[in-house]
Amino acid sequence: MDPTTQLSLAALAGALLSGSAAVAWVVSDRRMHPSPAEREDVVPAGVDAVLSVLRSSAVVLDERDTVVRASAPAYALGIVRGDDLVVPELVEAARQVRHDGEIRTLDLELGGRGLPPRSISARVAPLGPHLILALADDRTRERRLEEVRRDFVANVSHELKTPVGAVQLLAEASRGAAEDPDAVVRFSKRILKETKRLSRLVQQIIDLSRLQGDDPLESPTLVSVDKVIEAALDTSLIDAETRRIDLSVTGDHGLEVIGNEEQITTAVSNLVANAVAYSPEGSSVTVAATGHPEQIEIAVIDRGIGIAADEIDRIFERFYRVDPARHRSTGGTGLGLSIVKHIAATHGGDVTVWSVQGQGSTFTLVLPRTTPEED
Repeated sequence: MDPTTQLSLAALAGALLSGSAAVAWVVSDRRMHPSPAEREDVVPAGVDAVLSVLRSSAVVLDERDTVVRASAPAYALGIVRGDDLVVPELVEAARQVRHDGEIRTLDLELGGRGLPPRSISARVAPLGPHLILALADDRTRERRLEEVRRDFVANVSHELKTPVGAVQLLAEASRGAAEDPDAVVRFSKRILKETKRLSRLVQQIIDLSRLQGDDPLESPTLVSVDKVIEAALDTSLIDAETRRIDLSVTGDHGLEVIGNEEQITTAVSNLVANAVAYSPEGSSVTVAATGHPEQIEIAVIDRGIGIAADEIDRIFERFYRVDPARHRSTGGTGLGLSIVKHIAATHGGDVTVWSVQGQGSTFTLVLPRTTPEED
């Protein structure tokens, strides 16, 4: 064999060896770093269909903790970005599950990076021999409702205990003063006052519970605003006359709104009662109705103690009182404005407030002329 032929064969052999090595490297690299199309093949059949109907945020991870499948809620919740699961606790749970095969359940508090705080309940489990499935549910609203319920029960217990305890003490004092008719009369008046306050508190708790449990606009009717204002003023007439507070009505007449007459009357009555309770003797309270093309406004204007600017955002909280020192004399329960806010919201409206300390307040109930369903 001549030298030229030998050199050609040697070059060919070298090329074959180089080509084999390149092929082997490519195969090895693909095994270690599969392409997206190849990664899809490792996901069991039917998983996509299941993930598409799940309400939970679902994420499927491969051996390298890379996201190979994720449902739309997972991206919306912010736990997945691109091919990455961005919650370290879930990534660590996935590694533990891959190590021992045991299902993990955990509760997380997420937030930061411009996202609102979220309470997450997650479950991480193996999916076949190589994959991990993580399911996450947003429990934020449930946790908040549970906190509200717990606080509400605690506040109700506290508020009920005050008048009940007062009645008990006054009853014992009356029995001890049996030989003093004047003292018995004095204690009896106090007992009557406390029982009225207790009755009012219980009724407002019932009203608030009914508002939250039922749909007040299930059967809306045409409501006369004049009739609502007349009924609201009538409920506070005796208290106003006792304290020489002048009640007046101004604005537009003949207005009508679609809604629940009982609930709207309750809302306006609570606003008028608050205005009378927190106004000085000899002052005035005015109710003004104004009609607009798409809504009506019922404003209750007083010249009372007013509300500090830093308290305005809190006055619609349950059991919150602007002047706690006065609630015994006014008989306030701290539920009236909360009920007004709830009624306004369920009618698709709102309640606003303008107030300056020492000058008075104006509460305005804004109601649309149509029901939310008709908009």
